[in-house]
Amino acid sequence: MASVEGELRAILAGRSAAKCESAVLDFKEQKPQFKDACLDLADAAVCFANSQGGTIVVGVADAASGQAAFTGCTLDATRLRSRIHQLTQPPLLVEISELTFADRRLLKITVPEGIEVHSTTKGYTYHRINTDCIPMRPLEISRLADDRRGIDWSAASSGRQVNDLDPIALRYCRRLLASSADSARQRYAGFTDNDLLRALKLMTPDGLLTRSGEILLCAAAASAPQEVIVYQHKRTQSGEADAVLRLETPLLLAFEDVTQAIRTRQGITPVTLVSGQQIQIEDYPSAAIREALVNALVHGDWRIKAPINIEHSPQYLRITSPGPLVSGVTVDNILTRGSRARFPSLAAAFLLLGLAEEVGQGVDRMYREMIRSGRDVPQIEDDREEVRVLFRGQPPKTRVTKFLSTLPPEEQQDTDTLLIIRRLCQKKTVTAEGISKLIQRSESEAQDSLRRLAGNPANILEPTRGTINRKRPSYRLRAEALAELGSAVSYHSRAMEEIDKKVVEHLDDYGEINNRTIQRLFDIDVYQARDILQNLVGRGVIVRSSAQKRGVAVRYSAGPAFPGKKRPRVRRGKESTQGHPGEEALF
Repeated sequence: MASVEGELRAILAGRSAAKCESAVLDFKEQKPQFKDACLDLADAAVCFANSQGGTIVVGVADAASGQAAFTGCTLDATRLRSRIHQLTQPPLLVEISELTFADRRLLKITVPEGIEVHSTTKGYTYHRINTDCIPMRPLEISRLADDRRGIDWSAASSGRQVNDLDPIALRYCRRLLASSADSARQRYAGFTDNDLLRALKLMTPDGLLTRSGEILLCAAAASAPQEVIVYQHKRTQSGEADAVLRLETPLLLAFEDVTQAIRTRQGITPVTLVSGQQIQIEDYPSAAIREALVNALVHGDWRIKAPINIEHSPQYLRITSPGPLVSGVTVDNILTRGSRARFPSLAAAFLLLGLAEEVGQGVDRMYREMIRSGRDVPQIEDDREEVRVLFRGQPPKTRVTKFLSTLPPEEQQDTDTLLIIRRLCQKKTVTAEGISKLIQRSESEAQDSLRRLAGNPANILEPTRGTINRKRPSYRLRAEALAELGSAVSYHSRAMEEIDKKVVEHLDDYGEINNRTIQRLFDIDVYQARDILQNLVGRGVIVRSSAQKRGVAVRYSAGPAFPGKKRPRVRRGKESTQGHPGEEALF
């Protein structure tokens, strides 16, 4: 995530200020009148306070670029801070500092995320959606107020009795607990009904079921829509549905039914890893789909009384849940933003039953599982009405899966590492500034990740020669990594150039090369080495030089297209003898 100073430099270099704005950064030109300027900035402060906080830079015209964008600011920082406090309700305390840039005085206003819902003294309530300040609707204000006050709608009484529990759902609940690897959870399976409900936090102090308890374990739950999950399967993305499930409460049974429906329609791609282990890659990794579904069930807004919708085809799988993302979480910070559940009681039950990750970790797992299976990351959209998570079902890039399996175990589990490798399969070089938004971290944190991957034990990146002495150089994949990734790299020709370079150097030194040598040079398996040799032979860079035609010991030497190869000059013996008596003929 770029710094304010970095964005100011980008504006000075020619980028428009509007394009440098984000969900946490806004540029403002000072209004001519002090009163109007204070009202304008109070509105902007309310907007950030009702979102995730942010920074307002006053003295920059957002429609301009270059030196012309810096119009400067003459407002007194102390007076402005006081007026913003007076013009907001509850009063906002912002931090204001002066800075000079491009020979202009600017004000930098830092707005904290509010602990309540804030409005202007005129009663206007705004929140920030991407780069816009949008008026909040009554439902959005109510939702945000509950989130910030810690009011858990799902923990309130549903009015239902323990006798209303669905017996099949209760048995399934006990089975989940009994099969848990956690001994404490295993003990829950033997509790009485009342004690079990208390342990799962699904019962109020007066012995009634909470709304979470009703939704999870009761049929015909009044706290939920009639249909809690609607699942459709299509043979093609635009075709007619060949299977439709309309699932009602108990939610616990609906979750199991839809999970099974997705699982039975999964295709499988077998892949043999470098270690020799064979794994099965699903069209949509079950772990990723499970996390997306759990997130929809736990964080979707059940107060809207709308179902979770799932569309499933070979081309894509989309999960849509009602309501926006939880307060403070956006698509731009969802990987790194620490969050709390919208409904803590419901989330706690899913966690204790072993159906969910700790809050804030499920999205990471979705990304990791998709990248490790050789596919695109999930696409997450939030339009304030609903959240959509889309998984693409294209054929897996098995080279990526094989390569990632060779990384140190800690790197295989690191979401930043996987995102960086995925980007480098699409782009030749990356910088800390370029990937900071991708991994949703600061530039310094991004630089730390790049530096770590360039050193031991990962050792898969290297700084480019032209930037190696910079504080934050550009990084690229090492030749060995490029060889292993092969056709998974979109700029495959450049990858082959790196491979060619190492092969040429070896042939210059030793004259011959074989499959075993290729394996050793690039730390790859026999089949990847075979593909490289076939490519080199096909382009004429090398030719077979041994009588043996099959096996890893077949030797190759320089071919007609070998770089720098010169044809020997041949002088005829007769000419040589006549022209230069006593000299030997050169062949």
